[in-house]
Amino acid sequence: MLYIIGLGLGDEQDITLKGLEAVKKCNKVYMEAYTSLLSFGLSTDGLSNLEKLYGKPIILADREMVEEKAHEILSEAHDAHVAFLVVGDPFGATTHTDLVVRAKKMAIDVKIVHNASVMNAIGICGLQLYRYGETVSIPFFTETWRPDSFYEKIQRNRMMGLHTLCLLDIRVKEPTLESLCRGRKTYEPPRYMTINTAIEQLLEIVEAREESAYNKDTECVGLARLGSEDQMIVAGTMKQLQLIDFGAPLHCLVITGKTHPVEEEMLDFYRCRT
Repeated sequence: MLYIIGLGLGDEQDITLKGLEAVKKCNKVYMEAYTSLLSFGLSTDGLSNLEKLYGKPIILADREMVEEKAHEILSEAHDAHVAFLVVGDPFGATTHTDLVVRAKKMAIDVKIVHNASVMNAIGICGLQLYRYGETVSIPFFTETWRPDSFYEKIQRNRMMGLHTLCLLDIRVKEPTLESLCRGRKTYEPPRYMTINTAIEQLLEIVEAREESAYNKDTECVGLARLGSEDQMIVAGTMKQLQLIDFGAPLHCLVITGKTHPVEEEMLDFYRCRT
């Protein structure tokens, strides 16, 4: 049996009772470590906190392990109970859907334990969930690669008066270009996109267009460490948010669409006063 278990967004205590029961009966426990991280994910004792609560050793599964050695993980689930822990909800990333498909093709039983994710926790800012359009991901720009395919999605959302949730890039254990050329992998240090960088890139994209879907005065909401005790939420224009230090990752950004009076009332609690 393969259990894919959502951990929620905060710390080790956010796992559900059903999820904890499943972990405790598993012979092996993996934790996906590249599409997101818990609020304590940058600390040295974060993993040990999980292991103490679960009473099990945890194997960190990075991108290479999941994408290149998934067959080994799934093979173990043929004859034993294997847990695959995911920050947020199991279906918050396409990688996990692929894992389910592969498991079912191998005739492996799969059980999903859901939890909170950014896709519903974002409601805390006061913007109603059913008034969101398509979610977009914003990758880091490089000197030679400055993608803007997400712009059209933001534009469509704005035309319909819908809010846009922007998920910001996470780069963990990414091989350097030089090491790939040499055939011997070395890795870049971890990088987590900030709200400030995201806005800088969004404004750069819009400068090259005749008709802009947004500008520096467009209202947005910046959220950092969503679901943790020290989460930070600030509503303001892109220009205002660009000047704020949101602190440690993870960050996400909402570009607001047409707002309802009740949404405006809630946003006022988070409004930037500078």
